[in-house]
Amino acid sequence: MPETIEKEKNTMRDLEQIRKEIAACDEEMLMQLEHRMHCINEIITYKRIHGISILQPKQEEKQKNRLRMLANGNMYEDELLKIFDSITEMSKRVQAKALIHGNIALIGFMGSGKSSVCAVLKDMLAMDSVECDDEIVARAGMSINDIFDKYGEEHFRDLESEVLASYASCQQTVISCGGGAVMRQKNIDTLKTHSRIILLTASPQTILDRIGDSLRGRGLRGGDTQALGGEGAGGEVDGRALDAGASDIDAECLGGFDHGCSFP
Repeated sequence: MPETIEKEKNTMRDLEQIRKEIAACDEEMLMQLEHRMHCINEIITYKRIHGISILQPKQEEKQKNRLRMLANGNMYEDELLKIFDSITEMSKRVQAKALIHGNIALIGFMGSGKSSVCAVLKDMLAMDSVECDDEIVARAGMSINDIFDKYGEEHFRDLESEVLASYASCQQTVISCGGGAVMRQKNIDTLKTHSRIILLTASPQTILDRIGDSLRGRGLRGGDTQALGGEGAGGEVDGRALDAGASDIDAECLGGFDHGCSFP
């Protein structure tokens, strides 16, 4: 054993020499990554000029399969693939910035698919995400039902407005708004300063099929009734948002992206 250690000592490179080589590798990788980002921007420009969809999941999967083949059998296979996963995420962010300046705000009645679509967009665009209702609960230290029961809807809407205003400092974030958020014009005005607003819609029957038990459990609130056309079971879902011109894009979600989400 001592002889083996001594032999390794004699063949080992100087520590500072190894560190210098690592530093040179880092410098080279940095330049290559910068070049890669420039290439991505070139691709985005090309796609825009030729009317090609910027986001292409099939191409992304093709690239991943190619990398898996290249890394197959490498002693650092897992580590290398994780590094490229991070690079892919950053590439998505570059593409997302080309598509969306600022944030994406999802509005629509409860059950219209906001949380599901929020999760899909977060993954698709490598953006951050926030749930407005979750933030309200965290700040208040109690459930939404308890806020309504103890302080009333007006107090809840005040908290909601505060939370929405706080998102002005966010960038590249998908914001899932509460169902009644757009009942206040000032909330719409706030969202428009920093977000592209997407209105998710569904038929009243679809909404009731999805969340009927939940509604029966707590009853319809003011915002719910307005959103359902003032009848609680009929009318155009989120007609108030449409009338106010709240949204930049309208989308009908039949069952989230897995079952079909139609954008114009």
